[in-house]
Amino acid sequence: MRLGLRTLDQMTGSRISRIVVTAAIAGMVAACGDSAPSEPVPASTEVPEELQQSAPPPEVPGEEAAIGTPLEERVATIGLLNKRNNVSQDIELKPGETQRLGNVIVRLQSCERTAPWELPQETGAFVQVLVERADEADQFDRIFSGWLFKNSPALNVVEHPVYDVWVKDCAMSFPGEEA
Repeated sequence: MRLGLRTLDQMTGSRISRIVVTAAIAGMVAACGDSAPSEPVPASTEVPEELQQSAPPPEVPGEEAAIGTPLEERVATIGLLNKRNNVSQDIELKPGETQRLGNVIVRLQSCERTAPWELPQETGAFVQVLVERADEADQFDRIFSGWLFKNSPALNVVEHPVYDVWVKDCAMSFPGEEA
């Protein structure tokens, strides 16, 4: 429904109401201003001692261990979006590493990508995400633990009202690929 000034006069029965509404709208527009807001900067903090990863990354048994980059040398790039302040950040982790950014902890257990001769091409990472409780400092709840896939982000989703986490890449190579 389009609300014009003539309709406003009919609804309120008064030109004074129109003047008040017009002044209020002008005040809201003026309050927006031309100055650009400053960019928020994410804070990197320490992971609490009890949440540090103590177990080494899992070992790949058999012949699969000899194909491609060894697990401990792979590097995953994980995207993290804080929807509250619209700050997006890339995190680079090796399997077994943990990083804390503000009140979220991201832990990488493994990352994989299909060999160049396999179809369809896919990149995935096993990620755990912990978020600090609002009521208790240095107390974290695990909100996600599972595989995330680059080309199928809806297959397994980090469901949280503030944070989005997704896999962007797993840096590794296979025999026959140029470095």
